[in-house]
Amino acid sequence: MIEEIHIRDLGVITDARLPLEPGLSVLTGETGAGKTMVVTALGMLLGARSDASSVRNGAKNALAEAVIRLPKGHRALTLAEEAGGTSEDIDEQSSELLLARTVKASGRSRAHVGGCATPIGTLTEIGQTLVAVHGQSDQLRLKSAAEQRHSLDLYAGEKLATLLGEYRENYERYRIAAAELKEVRENSRARTLEAQSLRGALEEIDAVNPRAGEEDELKTEMVKLMNVEALRIASATASAALSGSEYSNGDDPNVMGLLDTARNALQGQAEADEELRSLAARINELLILATDVSSDLSSYAASLDAEGSERLAQVQTRRAQLATLMRKYGADIAEVLEWAEESRARLETLVDDPQRQETLETELVQLRKTLGEQAEELTTLRRAAAQKLADAVSEELTALAMPNASLIVEVAEAEKFSIHGRDTVTFMLAPHRTAVPRPLGKGASGGELSRVMLALEVVLAEVDPVPTFIFDEVDSGVGGRAA
Repeated sequence: MIEEIHIRDLGVITDARLPLEPGLSVLTGETGAGKTMVVTALGMLLGARSDASSVRNGAKNALAEAVIRLPKGHRALTLAEEAGGTSEDIDEQSSELLLARTVKASGRSRAHVGGCATPIGTLTEIGQTLVAVHGQSDQLRLKSAAEQRHSLDLYAGEKLATLLGEYRENYERYRIAAAELKEVRENSRARTLEAQSLRGALEEIDAVNPRAGEEDELKTEMVKLMNVEALRIASATASAALSGSEYSNGDDPNVMGLLDTARNALQGQAEADEELRSLAARINELLILATDVSSDLSSYAASLDAEGSERLAQVQTRRAQLATLMRKYGADIAEVLEWAEESRARLETLVDDPQRQETLETELVQLRKTLGEQAEELTTLRRAAAQKLADAVSEELTALAMPNASLIVEVAEAEKFSIHGRDTVTFMLAPHRTAVPRPLGKGASGGELSRVMLALEVVLAEVDPVPTFIFDEVDSGVGGRAA
């Protein structure tokens, strides 16, 4: 429960501390006394959107703090620990947790949980386990069929929640399969045209049969082929410099000849000095390397003779084919191949497949049967819970000065399945024994709505307990003895 709330520089409140005890606490006062600011402070602590205009004039920021006492193992303590905060042990059974929120006059807001700065969303998540806030708008929401169904489902408990989750999974599968079957049946012509287009494109790509990175390889090869004569001259010149030319007279200097002369000169005296012998060995290594390079140059020159204009024409033709594909299907061959893969998968779904249609129809029949069975079970659970809820709320209404009133929770079967099953839930109120029950959204007055809402919250607290309930303007529409 909330043990204390501290508010500073929020609206008309300069600095105030509100100690709380177990049981009912009521804040009363004239308009402008600051009651709304207490609710605003609680909203800040529960992660509501901050409003810089609520900061008191002349103050730099507004502060809201709350000391929460909780039993050990409570979900809020776990969330605080996960966020990096700490709690203080009070005794063996309980701990205290501090929540804080500041809002600057500039509009910036900060949250702290257990002394650690945290995102505002963490306050929201923790707040949902601590406090339930109900204002006048909740009375209006009670008129909604969706809110009435939600309240009934909440009261029905875990068994219905589990079944409803399974039902919704099957409903989603049914919806997807039905949409696909509709597309198969209704869009046959468009699918056929798209399939023809994709098939033609894929045939064009398959005819070229490109490889990833092939365009770069061909570009490199084309540059080489276009410069083959210059490459031949360069390799021949380098080869002649290394080993001499077949056209030379044998006396022209070359690297290998000079290295051989140097090696022979040193080897003649190598035995006389270890250092000289080492130098001779290194020159011999140079001679071996020069011989290898000369051999490689000869092989390179021979390969150039084989790569003539015919190969250049082949490369240019291939590049033109790849360029056509890239112009149509992708910025490079990798994108072309990716597009082709995606298109093949799409083509499989487009081709009219009687077996696929039959499979979908069979799946839908089975899902419809399963949904019907689950919807029927949901109806049974809801009707059982509806009677218990109606009795419990009617009993609470007696304590709210409506001793002869009764709530009727009607669960009727709708024509179509929905994400919630096949039920429509209607809360109806009979203000006295002889009155004809009328839906809350049509016949209930503001005071009656207020009392039904209060009674409903008391009953729902049994299945969805939170430590603290906060009612804003709870007396709206309630007067006299009930108030």
